[in-house]
Amino acid sequence: MIVLSILSPVEDVLTWTLEEFHTSLGLTWAWSVIAVTLAVRMLLVPLTVRQIHSMQRMQQYLPQMKEIQKRYKSDRKKQNEELMKFYKEHQINPASSCLPILPQIPIFFALYFVLRDFDEEIYPKYPASALDWLSFVPDITTNITDHWSGYVLLAVYVASQVASTWYMPMATTSQAQRYIFLALPFVFALFIINPPGGATFPVGLLLYWMTTNLWTVGQGIVTRRLREQTQAVPAKRSSRTPPKTAQPAADASSPEAESKPQKPAAARRVKRKKKRARR
Repeated sequence: MIVLSILSPVEDVLTWTLEEFHTSLGLTWAWSVIAVTLAVRMLLVPLTVRQIHSMQRMQQYLPQMKEIQKRYKSDRKKQNEELMKFYKEHQINPASSCLPILPQIPIFFALYFVLRDFDEEIYPKYPASALDWLSFVPDITTNITDHWSGYVLLAVYVASQVASTWYMPMATTSQAQRYIFLALPFVFALFIINPPGGATFPVGLLLYWMTTNLWTVGQGIVTRRLREQTQAVPAKRSSRTPPKTAQPAADASSPEAESKPQKPAAARRVKRKKKRARR
């Protein structure tokens, strides 16, 4: 019950936001959930930009970090100390990759409780409102396994989660850890289909998580393209940039000079003066 008391303010904000999107903008409850998701992601843009900059910075210093790990591979404590010194010296925050994820955890659980009690607390205020989505999902408050559309959304969720993990920058993550992250959505899908203790997983909650994953995929694609364009633009020469020095001529003893055959010098013609005849 402590968790419920902590999440109560978040639930109240989500309930008010859903009702505002439904009444003021005329959105259905499913589209209101999607609108809440987009609003949350837009509020997290500053944290996301900070995460991207930090991960790019870690990618820039990745060779030096690997060198430290290789140098102190036998002493784990010393390795961590040297890495922390390196992070502090170059102003790198390795925990910045978790910044956009942490605020979403209480929102995720609060939305679960809102949708679980939706029929009792919110829907009686709007008895004529529709709970379907695109005439595809009949009711976003029911369990995923109650209708075949839930399995389709679950497949889209797994694909979006794998794609978001693939496009997420992981500078210090090993290849084995990356494979584990890619396999986690499939494990989570099994947990959703058969949750412990007879719990239910509302379709609306999956709609929220699927939307945030698609946002992450689009964000990763844009970030990669911007990074490629930044790397492709050559650095402009300023007044302090030293001029390029002319390359010295190839020495005669160099392999390039030896490989080129030298042309023989043309014979010099000498003009002889004609002797005058004596009288």
